[in-house]
Amino acid sequence: MSLPSPPAVHRLRVAIMTDEIGWHTRQLQKALRARGGVGRCIDLADCEIDTSAGPHGLLLPGYGRTLPDAVIVRGIAAGSFEQVTQRLAVLHALQALGVPVYNEARAIERSVDKGMTSLLLHAAGIPMPPTWATESAARARRILVREGAAGHALVRKPLFGSQGKGLMQVGATPEGWVDLPAERSGHHYLQRFLPPLAQPGHDWRVMVIGGRAVAAMRRVSEHWVHNVAQGARCEAAELTPALAGIAEAASAALGLDYAGVDLMPAAGRHPLQVLEVNGVAAWRGLQQVTPFAVAQALVDDLIDRKMAGLSATRPQPVATAPLRAVSMRRA
Repeated sequence: MSLPSPPAVHRLRVAIMTDEIGWHTRQLQKALRARGGVGRCIDLADCEIDTSAGPHGLLLPGYGRTLPDAVIVRGIAAGSFEQVTQRLAVLHALQALGVPVYNEARAIERSVDKGMTSLLLHAAGIPMPPTWATESAARARRILVREGAAGHALVRKPLFGSQGKGLMQVGATPEGWVDLPAERSGHHYLQRFLPPLAQPGHDWRVMVIGGRAVAAMRRVSEHWVHNVAQGARCEAAELTPALAGIAEAASAALGLDYAGVDLMPAAGRHPLQVLEVNGVAAWRGLQQVTPFAVAQALVDDLIDRKMAGLSATRPQPVATAPLRAVSMRRA
């Protein structure tokens, strides 16, 4: 009499949503293997909505008629409004179908839109430079003149942007008066410039995972833009209680599972101020100056907190679960 075969062990399958495969995705795949899982890299641009294909109406490369056990969002490619809307809709739908998404689409929407980020940080009472967002060129110039009269330069930033690209110092800059670009229409996101307190200047990047600040670095540069992509060098930094507290509060204000929070030293009663909160944060520079295993911490937080209560050996119930109603409005 033959004995029944043991049940097959379900291996955790995680989709890593990314438009670039490289160091970060390899780090995540290695960390997933250490937890007995496997990570498949997928570009959200290749994901489709197809209501004829199966009960859940989604097609993800490599998953056939099933869905992954979880999703890690590592990158979303730029595109038209329609393209980006569909990519975010796929993330919204996955979450509605019971697939844990890390970070969730709504949290990413909050962090990608600098105007919404500023509003939420302000509402939470988190120190940050005075910020304005307007579609009126006349209003933007009045702000520029008023701030200039008080001796303040402004930084004009793209509403959607990262890695320090497209930043422009305007108004009463150290090099003299710089006017806003001549545009008949458009959008102006302006933030008061925080001059460096010493030379070379620096800011801090603090990594927050699962609501807890876990590592920090200083980004040092002779230039006023301190992004690593713009040539800043990374230095190890102590994660002080002050840095950790503000970074954790900023991440919580946006509802992020993980975040890279950028802070500047400043004169006055708020010696630390938040400049940006990145919901799809890179950590290669940080990993070079800290022994803390960032990718492993991300994966551990996904499995141990985000997926808590879900059986690691469960079948794929999301393949047949009905899609619950979900709002696709931007936060």
